Amino acid sequence: MAYWLVKSEPFKYSWDQFVKDKQTFWDGVRNYAARNNLRAMKKGDEVLFYHSNEGTEIVGIAKVAKEAYQDPTTDDANWVVVDLKPVKKIKKPVTLAQVKADDRLKNMALVRLGRLSVQPVTDEEWDIVMQLGGMK
Repeated sequence: MAYWLVKSEPFKYSWDQFVKDKQTFWDGVRNYAARNNLRAMKKGDEVLFYHSNEGTEIVGIAKVAKEAYQDPTTDDANWVVVDLKPVKKIKKPVTLAQVKADDRLKNMALVRLGRLSVQPVTDEEWDIVMQLGGMK
């Protein structure tokens, strides 16, 4: 199993809306590196849900429910989506400031590749975020 992080601006699509919807396809990705990460996701992989721009914090955990397929919002075959399902809310949201302040996370894509909307997360990074979020 692999770990990932996806970003969403809460005014566009919030964690609370995701929970209400119970499942969604992750669309609108128009960056090749992010697209390649979507293509690499496997059913059952776990995903950190990050509120970007406002809030700037990891707020929840999701799972990949369906692997990459054609993005239904475009006819361009270059772009894909995955289906995600919410699993649980993080007990204590983990802020970007906390991530940047933790030397163990200095190489996390969230710090190094701030604009990338779909990112890999290492096992160690996942464990640290779970600790910071009160999940362990």
